[in-house]
Amino acid sequence: MMTTTILVVDDASLVRAQLRGALGRAGYVVLEAGDGLEALAHLEAHASSVKLIISDIHMPNMNGLELLERLHVAGSTTPVIILTAEADPEIIRRAKALGARGWLMKPLKVDYMTAMVAKVVASGGQVSPT
Repeated sequence: MMTTTILVVDDASLVRAQLRGALGRAGYVVLEAGDGLEALAHLEAHASSVKLIISDIHMPNMNGLELLERLHVAGSTTPVIILTAEADPEIIRRAKALGARGWLMKPLKVDYMTAMVAKVVASGGQVSPT
């Protein structure tokens, strides 16, 4: 069985730890980034192994929408799930337009998140946004 690597991007270390624990228990390898710039550096170093990105929207240096835009412009096919407390319909619309494959609200429901991750990974990222 090939191990799936997921990049978690969130400026809150507690959120990253929660995701690392839940995804690790589900059998995934987890890389962590504190903002979009750090995420891009991880992707440059591990581009072929990262199969999914879970990203917050509001972060310093480069936010989640800017990260999505950079990935979109670069032609990245790596699926992205947004994890945020943001419920602004315009931000949700922009994220979906930039290719976000799913939307998870904070506080995180771990069972729902792991089910969504499994669905996106199994489909190769072709799940339509929720």
